[in-house]
Amino acid sequence: MAMKSFSVFFFVLLLLASPILQVARCQSEAEADVAEAVEEGELGIVGEEAQDFGSGNFDSAPGVETLCLFPKNSAKFISAGEETELLVGVENVGESPMNVIAITASVHLPFDHRMLVQNLSAQAFSNASVPPSKQATFPYIFAVSKYLQPGTFDLVGNIFYEIDQHPYQSTFYNGTIEVVEAGAFLSVESVFLVTLGIALLVLFGLWLQGQFQRISKKTKRAPKVEVGTRTTDTSLDEWLQGTAYTQSASKSKKKK
Repeated sequence: MAMKSFSVFFFVLLLLASPILQVARCQSEAEADVAEAVEEGELGIVGEEAQDFGSGNFDSAPGVETLCLFPKNSAKFISAGEETELLVGVENVGESPMNVIAITASVHLPFDHRMLVQNLSAQAFSNASVPPSKQATFPYIFAVSKYLQPGTFDLVGNIFYEIDQHPYQSTFYNGTIEVVEAGAFLSVESVFLVTLGIALLVLFGLWLQGQFQRISKKTKRAPKVEVGTRTTDTSLDEWLQGTAYTQSASKSKKKK
C-alpha cells in the first residue's frame, strides 16, 4: 500500500514538474532569439544622442575606488522601458585630482558577455572634479528597451575620468539584473516557480501525514496477547449456576 501511494505521489510530481521543462525550453529559445537579434543588429543604442567615448578600453587609475548602489531598488528589478537610477560612489586616494567625464553602461547576455544586447545612454558631466583624499557620488539614470524580454541579464557599468590629462576608466558594476515587465515586480516564470514550489511542499506534507496515520492505525489494530493467565467471564458463571458443570467444577476443587 505504501509503495502504491509513493508511486501515485511520484506520478503527480512528474506532472507538476513538466511545466518547468517547458519554461526552461522557452527561456533557452528566447535567449537564442535575443542572440540572433543582436547578430542581425535589431537591438542597438538607446538614445541617439549618446556620446562615443572611444572604442578602446582604458586602464583603471591606481588609488581610485568605486562602488555602486541601487537606492530605490536593492533587489535590482529593472522595469523594461522605465527609468532606473543608480548611484556611483568614487573615492580618490591618490595625490592628484580626478576629473569625471561620463558614466556608461551596457546590457549583455549572462552566459556570454560578448553578446551585447543593448548599449545604454551615456551620462556626461562637466566640471566634476574629485580632489585627493575625497569622496563623491554621481547619479546615473538609464532605461532598458521596452521591447526587451523579461529575464536575467548582466549589467556592466563604467566610469570615465582623467587624472593629469590621462584618460582612465573603472568598472563600478558587473553583475546580474532582473528585467521585468513594466508594472510587475516579478516575472511570470518567477511567480510560477514559487507557486509550484509551495504546491509541492503542501503535497509532500499531505503524503507524510497520510503515511503517519496509516502507521498509527496498524499499531492500534495489533492484537493483545496474554501469556500464563486465564480470564473467566462472570456472566457465563451466572448462567451456569446450579448446573452439572458448576457442580463438577466445585467437586474437582474439593478433591484438590
